[in-house]
Amino acid sequence: MSKWLAVVGMGEDGLAGLGPAAKTLVGGARTLVGGARHLAMLPEDGRERLTWTRPLSLLVGEIERRRGTPVCVLATGDPMHYGIGVTLAKRIALEEMTIVPAPSAFSLACARLGWPRAGVATLTLHGRPLALLNAFLQPGRRLLVLSENASTPSAVAAHLRSHGYGRSRLSVLEHMGGERERISSGTAEGWRRNDLADLNTLAIECVADEAALLLAPVPGLPDEAFHHDGQLTKREVRAVTLAALAPVPGQLLWDVGAGCGSVAIEWLRCHPTCRAIAIEAEAARLRLIADNATALGVPALEIVGSRAPESLHGLASPNAVFIGGGGGEAGLFERCWEALKPGGRLVANAVTLAGETRLIEWRARVGGGLTRIAIERAEAIGGQTGWRPLRTVTQLAAVKR
Repeated sequence: MSKWLAVVGMGEDGLAGLGPAAKTLVGGARTLVGGARHLAMLPEDGRERLTWTRPLSLLVGEIERRRGTPVCVLATGDPMHYGIGVTLAKRIALEEMTIVPAPSAFSLACARLGWPRAGVATLTLHGRPLALLNAFLQPGRRLLVLSENASTPSAVAAHLRSHGYGRSRLSVLEHMGGERERISSGTAEGWRRNDLADLNTLAIECVADEAALLLAPVPGLPDEAFHHDGQLTKREVRAVTLAALAPVPGQLLWDVGAGCGSVAIEWLRCHPTCRAIAIEAEAARLRLIADNATALGVPALEIVGSRAPESLHGLASPNAVFIGGGGGEAGLFERCWEALKPGGRLVANAVTLAGETRLIEWRARVGGGLTRIAIERAEAIGGQTGWRPLRTVTQLAAVKR
């Protein structure tokens, strides 16, 4: 089929800022699609106009029903960077589409602030929870954030204050590239602006207070970063476990017997596209998992509140599986290994003799390596300091060939 759908990025300068090809696509469309702001930039000429719907899937369906007739979707900036182009590309073949981007809000913001684009982390809070910020908060880091509306900067400032980043510097860039462009700056702790436009991009230079907990992007967060009831894979063992699981962008982890969810959460923090399912039978721990996922910036963690292996049926096939506690449930190893994709990794930890025996037996069946992890921490003993050993952990790591 010929290309009937055009997705054209526009700036605040409207039609005047489009190149010849983009203008031709806009002018040749029978149906124009966009927000009220986009459509107001075009002269009224009697053509059909569709605006955004809630949910957006309703509008995508309307666009698909016009397949074969010229349709032009107007987007802000780059349609493929947190834009409508991403949504449409999931439903409509690329062979039917022409995508013409304009400079993104992130590119424009870097140009205004003099920030190198390659060194800036980006995210959107449009229709997403503020908790996503928590995965990005690190001293000295620069962030660019697409705002939901005029209230987003104030909400972000309050969030930064409550998480030990009140000294961070904020810049709000409104209507970039248009006549109403404006930049407002201040610190999170002193932020009081309430006269902002809905169309704004937020720039953050992260400055941590002394009391802020350092949450590095590599596995092995401090144990105190998690709320737990004692069922926690300790920091050092967790770092070794994540190294064996080998997180890969876009891949899915099953965390079976998740406890407080520490392994699944650290997996998700390795890359924004990583996915994880935490399976936990104890009802009291489900809230711990949800609270920890939110506090550590990965609220999209999927939680299954029932006992394995029965609860594993029907779940998407994983690229990696972590089994804590030695996997004592009958049939658990078999079900996890069966579901694991070829090339997937299975890692299991045990601290009891019975659990270690199961790992040795399973290794005899599928191969892999066994490792013993012995950790000692220095602690006070009376008026002196001595070593206190943690429970020795036996770890099986196997790859499904």
